[in-house]
Amino acid sequence: MFDLTGQFAVVTGAATGIGEVISARLATAGATICVADIDGSAAAAAAERIGRGAQSIELDVSDPASVSRAIEALLKLNKSIDILVNNAGLAGKAAPIWDQTDADWHRVMAVNLNGPFYLCRAVIPQMRSRGYGRIVNIASVAGKEGNPNMVAYSASKAALIGLTKSIAKEVAGEGICINAVSPAVIRTKILEQLTPEQVAYMVARIPMKRTGEAEEVAAVVHFLASRDCSFVTGQCYDVSGGRSTY
Repeated sequence: MFDLTGQFAVVTGAATGIGEVISARLATAGATICVADIDGSAAAAAAERIGRGAQSIELDVSDPASVSRAIEALLKLNKSIDILVNNAGLAGKAAPIWDQTDADWHRVMAVNLNGPFYLCRAVIPQMRSRGYGRIVNIASVAGKEGNPNMVAYSASKAALIGLTKSIAKEVAGEGICINAVSPAVIRTKILEQLTPEQVAYMVARIPMKRTGEAEEVAAVVHFLASRDCSFVTGQCYDVSGGRSTY
């Protein structure tokens, strides 16, 4: 079940944290992984840790030219991209809206929303030509409920959920399933970008009263990236310890 042998998967923001854990899980299931990250050296190091023939590429998801170059290079080398996991993301500055600058807003949107748009646009045509593909967008429970002092992050993740549902309907009859995963607070280095008060606020709203683990997110992504996910598309799966129930 959930076997990925013979499939090629690109995971963005995968040099560390949730992205690396997702990559390792998919590789263990048989996929050949490309660790894509803005830090090329860190991506190469992660690919070496993952092993199993993992590749790496330097990619700035906020730059459409960088995305086009990377996808073109990967398709020349691997012939097809079967799985895309849009994981790269920024938490942004912790502050109320009146202390957020235009630059703060645009920086988060460029990575969290524009990046998945550019990558989906670049990858879907070759998925359509083969009649198969799986895309998983890593959103957040903040996109459903909104977190105070995280207006750009919350808005970007809400928009990413909408993007997921819209594109999924466009290709629903072509063998391509596109879904999102919305974690609550997960124990990764991204927490270092937040204040202790923000983290405490989020954990207090989780019925399980703990942060999630990256492996718990990766388990859900694994299913959504597999052929077994054949009648599930346009959905947003929560990994929130019970915080979000809709």
